[in-house]
Amino acid sequence: MPARVPSPKGMKGTSMTSPTAGTRPRVLSGMQPSADSLHLGNYLGALVNYVKLQDAHDAFYFVPDLHSITSPDGATNLAERTRTTVAQYIAGGVDVERSTLFIQSHVPQHAELAWVLQTITGFGEASRMTQFKDKAGRYGQDSTNVGLFTYPVLMAADILLYQADGVPVGEDQKQHVELTRTLAQRFNHRFGEVFTVPEPLIPAEGARIYDLQDPTSKMSKSSASPNGRINVLDDSKTIAKRIKSAVTDDGSVVAFDREAKPGVSNLLSILSVVTERPVDALVAEFEGKMYGHLKVATADAVVARLEPIRTRTLQLLDDPAELDRLLAVGAEKARVVAEETLAKVYDAVGFLRPLGRA
Repeated sequence: MPARVPSPKGMKGTSMTSPTAGTRPRVLSGMQPSADSLHLGNYLGALVNYVKLQDAHDAFYFVPDLHSITSPDGATNLAERTRTTVAQYIAGGVDVERSTLFIQSHVPQHAELAWVLQTITGFGEASRMTQFKDKAGRYGQDSTNVGLFTYPVLMAADILLYQADGVPVGEDQKQHVELTRTLAQRFNHRFGEVFTVPEPLIPAEGARIYDLQDPTSKMSKSSASPNGRINVLDDSKTIAKRIKSAVTDDGSVVAFDREAKPGVSNLLSILSVVTERPVDALVAEFEGKMYGHLKVATADAVVARLEPIRTRTLQLLDDPAELDRLLAVGAEKARVVAEETLAKVYDAVGFLRPLGRA
């Protein structure tokens, strides 16, 4: 029987099943190269967690460029954005010696497995995925491409291809992991045990970062105003200016209350995650002080945290050949695992293997 592996501290889910007894549990995750820079929400909500997980896990991190072209502007400067995203992973602490780092399109098995999984996915299941429903409702079905419709199935292929035990995601992606679990179980029942059924790994104390100008909305590359967003590659002056211009709330008491004080609560959350100090301790520290003091402290802390990452990212981008070499190494490691899984899938389905393909 496979070994039962305890969930990482601070993660939801009681246990995961490792595919091989005695090995570290495997995790897989990635962020789209859909902008010229990751933003603060990407960094604090995802990348910080990637770095922590690689210590005790067999970590696979990738840049999902195939997913990017499902949006109308997804192919804009895609190669440059992909390299920049990879550079930020590394500058943010992903260690290519301890983790497998690669580009999705460098491993063709992603698309191959996605086709197989599409054939066991119900039209109704795909239609109910929140991302497709939201965009189809906003732009109309005729303006929403089939790639977006099948996006969750490709995401399932991304995960199942590497037999991932856990998937670090935010609450908004949990539905996609649930579909992945359903497809893994359906395939295993229909064709035999091939896939590990993954668990979503959601931080118990999630770093959910909100827009600085609209603190009721999540920070996003598509924010109504660029002033509401902090990019990892922004210079120090821009970061400080945007935080000091952040929307706050009525009154003057620094307190954490997401409903009554969303602006102040957002600043406290950012400062808490960046400095690794509890929100309660920060509230006590700012007792009797004005919102301006909180903004200055938050700006200083964010600048101190992001400036080394920005500097390292730019250094990496100055040597694209070395970055591409690292990606080639990661892709080769990923392809070995991916091809092993795909071979099992093809055998289970009954595809005849071509000569020369293991």
